[in-house]
Amino acid sequence: MKINKIYADVLAEDMDNEYKSVLNPDNPVKWAKTLIGYANGKGGILFVGVSNEGEAFGISLDEIDKTKLLIAKVNDRYIFPHIKIGYMMRSVDEDAERFVLAVHVTPSDSIIRWREGDFNETVYIKGDGYSTPATPEEIISLSKKKYGVDNETSDIYYSEQVWTEYIELCKEYRKDKSAPSLKELQNEEAVSKEGLAKSGLIMFKDGYSGDDSLICCRLWKGKNKTGTVLDSGRFKGSLANVFRYTMNFIERNTKTGWQKTINGGREEIRSYPKEAVREALVNAIAHRDYSIAGTQIDVDIYNDRIEIVSPGSWLLPMSYEEYPVGSIPSIRRNSIIAACLDVANLMERGGTGFQTMMRSYADCEESLQPVVTIYPGFLNLRLFDKLYNKDFITPDFEQLSDKEKIIALLSQDGPKPVKELQKFVNHKNRSSFLREVINPLIEAELIYRDGNPKSPTSLIKIKK
Repeated sequence: MKINKIYADVLAEDMDNEYKSVLNPDNPVKWAKTLIGYANGKGGILFVGVSNEGEAFGISLDEIDKTKLLIAKVNDRYIFPHIKIGYMMRSVDEDAERFVLAVHVTPSDSIIRWREGDFNETVYIKGDGYSTPATPEEIISLSKKKYGVDNETSDIYYSEQVWTEYIELCKEYRKDKSAPSLKELQNEEAVSKEGLAKSGLIMFKDGYSGDDSLICCRLWKGKNKTGTVLDSGRFKGSLANVFRYTMNFIERNTKTGWQKTINGGREEIRSYPKEAVREALVNAIAHRDYSIAGTQIDVDIYNDRIEIVSPGSWLLPMSYEEYPVGSIPSIRRNSIIAACLDVANLMERGGTGFQTMMRSYADCEESLQPVVTIYPGFLNLRLFDKLYNKDFITPDFEQLSDKEKIIALLSQDGPKPVKELQKFVNHKNRSSFLREVINPLIEAELIYRDGNPKSPTSLIKIKK
């Protein structure tokens, strides 16, 4: 069967279409350069299961799965930035046992390279039925494209007035509570010498509207996804706000209690250590593959665990289990996004995020230790509930002062508006409640107000 019998508009190999019988895993550059050429041009389709003469003999479903996995691995390990790919398959026989796989490549806004080692990169461009290395002049022409996934220079000048959400994030987590200077962002290469923001910093900009910042959160009743969804959230916008919203979702949907100490007192104990949750979420945002269209980070809270799933294959040469505890090397998929998080004191260059998570679970048995599960095309980071099936003391609010009640409630349930806090402690006068309870706690830097003091939607939050 000829290819035009199932794809009527495909007559021959040309600038937009190319045929491959199979994809050789032992010499991937022979076919990957076609994908790179399409991405560096106006896009195109690579048909697998078709001879050079256009005969569509097809491949089996098992071969299709293997081909997709091979493409994902090669895209992740050798192609930078990663190209955006979609798939379509059509049967070539009446029994629907063999199919032609159409690999659709989306045009990229950045220059795509084939990378082998640290200093060996090749840019390929597509010709009529072939792909060839680009000349220096052709690379200069390609470099005029606007900006790409993470590390390309945009045409937008950095300004504190339109990066307020990112600046507030920095003030919240930096030890000195300061805003980052332009020079600091330039040193981190998030802003060019001319003051233009890199594409990774664009994702932290106020009002960012890209779909690639989406994080979907769900609270499940039970230990798997067959249960009822008790709470959910879809958070988009700047990565600064998406991070905040997701942390708040996790905070309000996980437990805080108290356990007795050997001295007869009590200490706070949480289902999930704050530092572990923060590091897990930061890791997902920093290392997810933003080039895979139609995907998002998923945060699922079950009765006994949290799972944070992010698109993007494991970059290291060995599997997670093969590295000694606390010694996972740092490889950054998105260098500018990671640098922005580093400036905000949310990520360390030494790659100590996994070590921080492990330390926060040091007092737990092995079955509760954080786990990274690697699947083709995405990672699942699992944190276990330290309070699941454990005895702990819930706050005895009646024995607390009004100030202690506020701290205990915010620690347990997350941010609340002033009106709800006033009702909780049964304080009849708002002015005296603010003067005697809320303002002293703010001055003591135990809590802070997020939003306009006159707005009913502003929230009182625990100071980190």
